[in-house]
Amino acid sequence: QVQLVESGGGLVQAGGSRRLSCVASGRIFTINVMRWYRQAPGKPRELVASRTRAGGINYADSVEGRFTVSGNIDHMYLEMNNLKPEDTAVYYCNAFTIAQEQDYWGQGTQVTVSS
Repeated sequence: QVQLVESGGGLVQAGGSRRLSCVASGRIFTINVMRWYRQAPGKPRELVASRTRAGGINYADSVEGRFTVSGNIDHMYLEMNNLKPEDTAVYYCNAFTIAQEQDYWGQGTQVTVSS
């Protein structure tokens, strides 16, 4: 089992910045990929960024150049800069284990960007 806890959400003005944190605990050694997702009201969950255990990082086109993933598998950050109202969503941390083909999710943290 893996447990994930996100923090750092809140209200920010457009153009501002925010840093989200995801702390993993439990069977961390089983995690192969960590991801950030977000879900805006009335929209499907969207992949924002991913980080492999080896350190490979990918971003969605919508956040490329504005968001940065840092940290490591057991404590990952999402630095969000130049935030836009369309970035408003609940942000979720996700861990995927290849061996068990298991997804784990945090409880989510709300980010609201005001215009």
